[in-house]
Amino acid sequence: MARLFGTDGVRGLANRDLTAELALSLSASAAHVLGDAGALSSSTGRPTAVVGRDPRASGEFLEAAVVAGLASAGVDVLLAGVLPTPAIAYLTVAHGASLGVMLSASHNAMPDNGIKFFDSRGFKLSDSLEDQIEARLGEPWERPVGDGIGRVRTLDSAASDYIDHALAVVHAPLDGLRVVIDCANGAASRVAPEAVRRAGAEVIAIHSSPDGLNINDGCGSTHMDDLRAAVVEHGADVGIAHDGDADRCLAVDADGAIVDGDQILAILALGDRDRGRLAGDTVVATVMSNLGFRLAMATNGIIAIETAVGDRYVLEAMLEGGFTLGGEQSGHVVMLDHATTGDGLMTALALLSRMAQTGRSLRELASVMDRLPQVLINVAGVDKARLGDSAEIRAAVAAVEADLGSTGRVLLRPSGTEPLVRVMVEAPTHEVAQASADIIAAAVRANLSLG
Repeated sequence: MARLFGTDGVRGLANRDLTAELALSLSASAAHVLGDAGALSSSTGRPTAVVGRDPRASGEFLEAAVVAGLASAGVDVLLAGVLPTPAIAYLTVAHGASLGVMLSASHNAMPDNGIKFFDSRGFKLSDSLEDQIEARLGEPWERPVGDGIGRVRTLDSAASDYIDHALAVVHAPLDGLRVVIDCANGAASRVAPEAVRRAGAEVIAIHSSPDGLNINDGCGSTHMDDLRAAVVEHGADVGIAHDGDADRCLAVDADGAIVDGDQILAILALGDRDRGRLAGDTVVATVMSNLGFRLAMATNGIIAIETAVGDRYVLEAMLEGGFTLGGEQSGHVVMLDHATTGDGLMTALALLSRMAQTGRSLRELASVMDRLPQVLINVAGVDKARLGDSAEIRAAVAAVEADLGSTGRVLLRPSGTEPLVRVMVEAPTHEVAQASADIIAAAVRANLSLG
């Protein structure tokens, strides 16, 4: 049987793959694994969980199932409501909870949903803990009764507490900056505009009216045309794009050019180094980071450590090495001095603060690195589990790598969150990168097709 957990929790089509029954069982199992290891409430003697969600319609019934699973297993529940994923990580720690639960499928389309768990320290779970939760699904257990049953209450201060926490990364007032924020009709629709306004900027919010159905629908960090147009239309200094659960941040400069996660990470790394806050003069990135990022860091005397794709792996390397900054090209940035997971709002505030501190435009700051042309193709309708078994695909990759030599590179991997195989090629020109990626994608379709 395939492993239930992917690279970022359990995710799938809501009410088909991710059902109320599975959400309830997962939550009860997580309560047994994490609740037993966590601190108990001094007033009730029970563990506590913080539960939040993004605005997807399916989050409503899944939240009810999660709460039922936790409370039936003797866990008190603090309902945080619609908030970004990193807010739930923070609130879990702030309230001394044994675990946190976030319902979101991040950047996926509205019909999907997912469940992410955090431990008592606010960190995403290790593979071993996820395996323990999965192993205990459906096992018999003694259900508490009477006053042993968990109680549920709403955490009314959740949003304001999180905003106060996020504003700690602002080192210079944002007065005079005009900022457009694309909230993806997602979890940051309320808190992101409010936080940036409180930091002093003029804010124009777009796609900030979630209705349960419009999350990530042609907007947010995966669809940035509206943001680019709005920045130019309003004469803004910068645009900020979040995804559905706001653990990502991408940006747009005043001319409408996209500034990706690699560039943002480079800007923040230099800023932290200049302030003497970059531990070991080291930044952690993934194998997907552009070659231009690595070259820029080397030029500026900063060590770049490489991990597998996924902010959890970035975080693992940061914790192991005692580093404070890491992230992904997709816009997940972890600032371990302030947060335990990727935080799109904090990333945006730190980026804007760097602009305010230096008086430089985003385009100027982003010029620290030159991006090598990079093409990413997501090949759907294939059996990603058989990727490593195909000699034909290996031969196609080897041929492309031989043609590119030292002027580019290839990365081929199954998605950890979607039924896709991802093909990435970097090359001296976009045309060469596109042609090379097309060759490998065709080999994947020909050899792994489900049809």
